[in-house]
Amino acid sequence: MVRARQTRVLLVNDMERLERTLFRLEQGFELQFRLGPTLQGKHVHVHTNYPAEGEKFERVKFRPLDWVNAAGKEDDSDKFCKLDLKVAGSYQYYFGCGNDEKVGGGHIVVDPVLRVGEDNHALPLDCVTIQTYLAKCLGTLDEWPDRLRVAKETGYNMIHFTPLQKLGLSRSCYSLADQLELNPDFSPPGKNYTWMDVGQLVDKLKKEWNMVCITDVVYNHTAANSKWIRLHPECGYNLVNSPHLKPAWVLDRAFWHLTCDLADGVYAELGVPALVETQTQLKALRQLLSEEVYPKLKLWEFFQVNVEKTAEQFLKLLQSGSISGTADPDSKKQLRILQDPQCRRFGNSVDMSSALELFIPHRNGPSALTDCCDLFKKKLEQVNLERVKEMQHHQEKAIDCIMGTVVYERLADHGPKLGPITRNDPLVTRYFTFPFEEVSFEQEMQLKNQADKACHFLAHNGWVMGDDPLKNFAEPGSQVYLRRELICWGDSVKLRYGDKPEDCPYLWAHMKMYTEITAKHFAGVRLDNCHSTPLHVAEAMLAAARAVRPNLYVIAELFTGSELIDNLFVNRLGITSLVREAMSAGNSQEEGRLVYRFGGEPVGSFVQPSLRPLVPSIAHAMFLDVTHDNECPIQIRSVYDSLPSSAIVSMACCAIGSTRGYDELVPHQISVVKEERFYPRWNPDAKPASPGEVNIRTGINAGKLALNKLHKELAAQGFSQVYVDQVDEDVVAVTRHSPSTHQSVVAVSRTAFKNPKTHPYKEDAPPMFIPGKIEEVVLEASTVERMSGPYRKDEDNINGLPGYTVEIREHIQLRDSKIAKQADVKAKGRGEFIQEIAFKHLTPGSVIVFRVSLDPTSQEMVGILRRHLIQFSSHYEAGSVQGDHIPEILTSPLDFIMSNLTLADMNMLLFRCDEEEKEDGGGCYGIPSWMPLKYGGLQGLMSVMSEIRPKNDLGHPFCDNLRQGDWMIDYVSKRLVAKGGALGEVGAWFQAMFSYLKHIPRYLVPCYFDAIMVGAYSTALDVVFKNMSGFVQNGSTFVKQLSLGSVQMCGVGKFPALPPLSPKLNDVPYRLSDVTKQEEQCCVSMAAGLPHFSSGIFRCWGRDTFIALRGLMLVTGRHLEARNIILAFAGTMRYGLIPNLLGQGTGARYNCRDAVWWWLQCIQDYVHLVPGGGNILMCPVSRMYPTNVSEPQPAGAWDQPLYDVIQEAMQRHMQGIEFREPNAGPQIDSHMSDEGFNVEAKVSEDTGFVYGGNRHNCGTWMDKMGESVKAHNNGVPATPRDGSAVEIVGLCKSTIRWLIQLQKKGLFPYTTVTIRREDRNLSITYDEWNRKIQENFELKFYVSHDPQDPNEKHPELVHKRGIYKDSYGASSPWCDYQLRSNFPIAMVVAPELFTVEKAWEALDVAEKKLLGPLGMKTLDPDDMVYCGVYNNSLDNDNHNLAKGFNYHQGPEWLWPVGYFLRAKLYFAKKMGPEIYNKTVYMVKNVLSRHNVHLERSSWKGLPELTNENGQYCPFSCETQAWSIATILEVLHDM
Repeated sequence: MVRARQTRVLLVNDMERLERTLFRLEQGFELQFRLGPTLQGKHVHVHTNYPAEGEKFERVKFRPLDWVNAAGKEDDSDKFCKLDLKVAGSYQYYFGCGNDEKVGGGHIVVDPVLRVGEDNHALPLDCVTIQTYLAKCLGTLDEWPDRLRVAKETGYNMIHFTPLQKLGLSRSCYSLADQLELNPDFSPPGKNYTWMDVGQLVDKLKKEWNMVCITDVVYNHTAANSKWIRLHPECGYNLVNSPHLKPAWVLDRAFWHLTCDLADGVYAELGVPALVETQTQLKALRQLLSEEVYPKLKLWEFFQVNVEKTAEQFLKLLQSGSISGTADPDSKKQLRILQDPQCRRFGNSVDMSSALELFIPHRNGPSALTDCCDLFKKKLEQVNLERVKEMQHHQEKAIDCIMGTVVYERLADHGPKLGPITRNDPLVTRYFTFPFEEVSFEQEMQLKNQADKACHFLAHNGWVMGDDPLKNFAEPGSQVYLRRELICWGDSVKLRYGDKPEDCPYLWAHMKMYTEITAKHFAGVRLDNCHSTPLHVAEAMLAAARAVRPNLYVIAELFTGSELIDNLFVNRLGITSLVREAMSAGNSQEEGRLVYRFGGEPVGSFVQPSLRPLVPSIAHAMFLDVTHDNECPIQIRSVYDSLPSSAIVSMACCAIGSTRGYDELVPHQISVVKEERFYPRWNPDAKPASPGEVNIRTGINAGKLALNKLHKELAAQGFSQVYVDQVDEDVVAVTRHSPSTHQSVVAVSRTAFKNPKTHPYKEDAPPMFIPGKIEEVVLEASTVERMSGPYRKDEDNINGLPGYTVEIREHIQLRDSKIAKQADVKAKGRGEFIQEIAFKHLTPGSVIVFRVSLDPTSQEMVGILRRHLIQFSSHYEAGSVQGDHIPEILTSPLDFIMSNLTLADMNMLLFRCDEEEKEDGGGCYGIPSWMPLKYGGLQGLMSVMSEIRPKNDLGHPFCDNLRQGDWMIDYVSKRLVAKGGALGEVGAWFQAMFSYLKHIPRYLVPCYFDAIMVGAYSTALDVVFKNMSGFVQNGSTFVKQLSLGSVQMCGVGKFPALPPLSPKLNDVPYRLSDVTKQEEQCCVSMAAGLPHFSSGIFRCWGRDTFIALRGLMLVTGRHLEARNIILAFAGTMRYGLIPNLLGQGTGARYNCRDAVWWWLQCIQDYVHLVPGGGNILMCPVSRMYPTNVSEPQPAGAWDQPLYDVIQEAMQRHMQGIEFREPNAGPQIDSHMSDEGFNVEAKVSEDTGFVYGGNRHNCGTWMDKMGESVKAHNNGVPATPRDGSAVEIVGLCKSTIRWLIQLQKKGLFPYTTVTIRREDRNLSITYDEWNRKIQENFELKFYVSHDPQDPNEKHPELVHKRGIYKDSYGASSPWCDYQLRSNFPIAMVVAPELFTVEKAWEALDVAEKKLLGPLGMKTLDPDDMVYCGVYNNSLDNDNHNLAKGFNYHQGPEWLWPVGYFLRAKLYFAKKMGPEIYNKTVYMVKNVLSRHNVHLERSSWKGLPELTNENGQYCPFSCETQAWSIATILEVLHDM
């Protein structure tokens, strides 16, 4: 099976610095960088040091990546740049914006591929089983194969060698005398092996044993006796290049002379003998240090100033007149003391400029200077005293550290108990080398000032408990050496690299050569003392290593105590695996937790898509039962724990391993410093007591072989899911599960952290319940004693306890097990079985491993299910089976079945909120103890699963519901089957798929349900987009997601929402009514918003429909359905208006002045956008109300062409519309005052502006009617907007312009409107009407910067200039001058009304004052009645707020943003290319926030409104038709 290309997407966001976030990727992956919401619409450049194809990696060489925008230019949602990852290593990326070079960045780590065998096959990282060897214990190189064979025969596939270089005097494995020379101990007499011989051996192990070899690199120190460090002392920290260490060196020498005196018994009479054994002696030693040693050294003098000398300098400056002014008594300036760079006693100096600012004579004359100088001296004495106190603090800390060391090394039971203080075992380890003959302390003090001698006093290395690993403790500013906080390695010198190779050329060159030798011969390296190695050094060295071996495997053990700091090291160095240790666990529960922590997914995890976000990960683990430099587990736990803890480790889904000696039960630590014996050789016939030989029966070797083989098998076969069960306090069960075959391997280990011989363990382990069928016992093993005689530590060979071995049996049937038996088989659901396992003899130190398959029925059902899922992804080929008697519906692919669905069907399949479902007698599925889904269709499920899937949140109530029963499954299929037709076919497909799903184990139901739903949902979306316009099909992801709003909002309910169309009209859909059983029209209608305006009479609103129709139907290509909606509303025209609330026409309300103009605008858009769109003008319209007083007429009774209906609307407005709503009163509106039912809409003879309304009603989209009796706003409109509303004037102008154009093309028969005035007919041409509006618009609406503007009727009401009024001629004149978000609508539909420069300025004001994160403020925040938080439930005495009175007085509505952005784009183009390009960036950035909201919304829509600054408003519709539509229109315009 070909694995799908894996693509990860990394969103880059402004100021997002992810240096401590780990992103791991594999070779062959594609990494895409995409713009996050904070950067969309901006000029972003991404740079990386990942090399271009064919180029070499250079750490400091960055290159820009090219952007790809497959969907075109309309938005940045799909814009990306990419890397094809083919080379392992650590790589850096950063990104900038515009002229900002770096505004964020991070690292990616690409894993290496390890290869072994003659065929060079890959060894997956999770298959690795490593064993550590101390190289010095292997003997000569020709003896290595016999000793290393132990690793091969016990199932390891990787060997870690400690350094192979020549060792220092201490013989520590990590104290290297020469990094370039092979240890001469590896060459027998007469032979001189070289690195080439080592390389040949390593290559042989790789090819013949399938074994990878790695070794340590040690960058932090070298052996104190290294010859090259004597020749190049600048490579260490000495008193010449690091004079800040002088006080610490003085102290160190004092302690050495104290050691000599104590060893010689000088202080015995004072109670401190050479052998310190009692608390009294410890107390006397502490007193000796604090009262005798420290006071004589006067270390504070290194940090003090010479008072007399400095005062004399200051006086001379005063006398010379260098005075800066008068002293400021309130000044917070401090006297600056400068540390002597040579760190001499009393060598510190004073910054005299600060002294002269602080100490100024208050009068003239010599005495004043003397007084001032005296004050200065007192200050210096005070400063010197502070240094004494600081040194006393350092002294106390140092003495505490020394006493702690003495207690541990000489008194503690767990310490080495060194015995008497001698020159070989000094009081404390020396911190500095002293390569000269011993002389007196006083004579030594003279040496520190002699550069040729002082350069050889080199600081030793070590580690500092709890120190910041990112700080170098030997650099200036650190007091570690002075405070004696260093746990010192007295055999090693700390190396001083500086910041770059030029700072220490020899050292950098030497270590680079060392690195290259290592990389040439070994597949990987372990970074010794990684957390203390300077990061920039390790970076450079590993870059050199990867230049030699690109697939370098790098491991390290970090002791930072912080995962974030660990990530920093992993990122910078490209560490492949971090060493983790089971010995760190204090009990079995913690040991099991580590297994779960370090790898694998939960059992039953969801299948993740091949293209998905790049998410942070934890470092890949190399999980060892014990590391080679730690204490012996047998001493800390018990010998019986070695096997079960190894079993627990072996079940981890990561690299695992051990150290040589653990498996052989060596009962002590094999010291990296002191051990000089050799490892035993492999001999299959070795006897238990043979110390120099081992075989499979030695220790736990047999168990380890079986466990290592199992570990590799599980990783190689994809058992990537893990479950850890703490059966009881000592028993841990670890399950590894294959997500393709659904086989499991369950290892049950009974740990023995305490010795069973002395600790009372329970006799019986509790039973276990294992789902499925136990195929076999893979292995069962117990630690047992055998006769072999007592353990004696061999002098020549590292031998283990001979009295213990492993009794193991492999691949047996459960009935043959000595440890467990089958107690019971229980049915759980259809064909699912649980086996109860009772343990007969699971003693401490025992392990049993089961191989478990699904029961046969479940296995077959899963296989068939996977077979049918292959149509969605080749991932499911593994584990699939053909199956017999397949339901016929499943013989056709789902895309073929769904191809018969209309977009109206898709509304049912994908969406429909609870109110819509209830209208059909159902409802959305509700999850007990959680919440109902948002939709009855697939989107309701997908919205939840898209949150659960990436996190594998299998504990979510949604997953619980699926595991507990089939209710949700049945809901999905039955809901669709009940619909019949094409939807019923889709329902039958689900039903057939679910018939298999119901017969698999319940723990697998969530992941397979998700797989079915993802496949079906994706298929449905493909069908949806194929039925939409080319703009959608070729559009970005954002465009497609917005276009789904068309499916979301447009559907057919149980009852027709639109009045019937003319029977003469072609292509009208019909159906058989469920209610009347008669044929009826079933045209698609548009919901205004979900969930509040989705069903019944409140579904269809004239204004909302026609504001949204262009975006949701015309732009998306739903032309026929758009035509039907236009004509249906045309049929309901009455009084020259179309309804606000449609109510199927018979229950319509004609109380809005703007809906008819939006309707007319939509007809214009239809004609422009639809091929042959002009034909709609001739379509028959069945008039429901042929006259104002008509009763509703049936369809076809009164037909007329659409152009006549249009003419009627225009003519009635010019004539003047004035009527009282039918049935006026509380029966149709309980809050409206009586005057509010009077509707008026007319045209001004002077200006041509449409005007109307009154102070008692609200006839535009800002239609909030007060409802609070308590606040006295009941029946009071919040925003009457009477007079001429700016957007209506613009819409009217647009319509007139269009009608003139139509008439010229012969598509509209009228050139005039004829009205009745004073008993005679009067004709007004459209040209005249058009001209009047054009001439008067800016005169009446523009608020100029001229305070004396003669056109301004109310200059006293002006509070913002350079804007357009919201209305003209309002009954409350101040309302005209309010800054609102309506004028951009007029700019879009009638841009000819606006002067470009004035329009641009007004838009700029709107952007600064009104534009919010998602919406536009509906009122200027500077307005006295502005309130941005809408709360419809609040009923208090605040007139402006109660019962949501501020609905349009500040809250940020989304739909006006679309018009604002379209206006910006239009006029920006007029302003020139530079401004246009900037505007495009701004628009993209604004749209990115809508994209983010859309992605995150469980409703998959854009809300009606938000509260101020984009805050969530619970009273808003969660998704609104016009919000989605107008944003989609912006993208269409772009």
